[in-house]
Amino acid sequence: MPIDPYILLLLGTVGLAALFPARGAGADVASGASTAAIAFLFFLYGARLSTREALDGLKHWRLHATVLACTFLVFPLLGLAARGFVPVLLTEPLYQGLLFLTLVPSTIQSSIAFTSMARGNVPAAICAGSFSSLVGIVITPLLAAAVLGGNAGGFSADSLLGIVLQLLVPFAAGQLLRRWIGGFVARHKKVLGLVDRGSILLVVYGAFSEGMVQGIWHQVSPLRLGGLLAVEAVLLAVMLALTWYGAKAMRFSREDRIAIQFAGSKKSLASGLPMASVLFGAHASLAVLPLMLFHQMQLMVCAVIAKRRAHDAQETITVSAPPAESRTAVGTGTRSG
Repeated sequence: MPIDPYILLLLGTVGLAALFPARGAGADVASGASTAAIAFLFFLYGARLSTREALDGLKHWRLHATVLACTFLVFPLLGLAARGFVPVLLTEPLYQGLLFLTLVPSTIQSSIAFTSMARGNVPAAICAGSFSSLVGIVITPLLAAAVLGGNAGGFSADSLLGIVLQLLVPFAAGQLLRRWIGGFVARHKKVLGLVDRGSILLVVYGAFSEGMVQGIWHQVSPLRLGGLLAVEAVLLAVMLALTWYGAKAMRFSREDRIAIQFAGSKKSLASGLPMASVLFGAHASLAVLPLMLFHQMQLMVCAVIAKRRAHDAQETITVSAPPAESRTAVGTGTRSG
């Protein structure tokens, strides 16, 4: 059961914001730094994403279409159905955060890692995650405007302009400059990865500081958190079952089913946190809480499933291979003949 160290850093950042929230001029500095960090994050996303690899992945279009449908159609429909848990298990703000997490694109790194561990189709997982991230930059804000409406920052002309300037323009700039800076980004992947994570921590600090100043955390009780975890556990279980058995019904191979299950049932914390900061503004702290909890839950559950899939694959290989004694006997008989 892995505990993502980055989750511990995020929780530490939340604790720091609770004890020492940014106020006054400090809040203005934190807000400006968060805005710059978000723009830089999406610039790096654009610089990293290989358009050629994404286009090559279109050859396996059925698999990618299935993952995209799970990520941006089935997930949101389940999120809309979860309104039935309000107000019994969820408050309205927590439900809005839950609904937002269903709109976020799929993760790339952990989907690839779990697909590889389970002996699935790793190239397909790479392309599926890249497609999801690319599509999500455009479709997640549009879906949020459609299903969240005024709860996500109002979606005025100014908020739409903010989305374009903070997300789309930096991403497009990264894509345009990739020809010249792609090599540098690839060579310094580890260092820039630390910059990525540090930027997200800054975004989280700004969002939770604003939430503390406004006192919105008084809306969340331990009972409500328990209800949120229960709803998210059901959501994850339903998506894991649908991706696995649905892919089987569509006659995908075992390797493709593994890629579909891990890419189609997971949500990206790295993409979701900056987007929530832009979309929700002052209410971003409650909006990202369901995503942070779901992220850790999916890592723990998918790690167990990936190990089980790898074990099943090893058993299949062992059963299908002839016993060592038989191979020796056959070899000896051939030589004596």
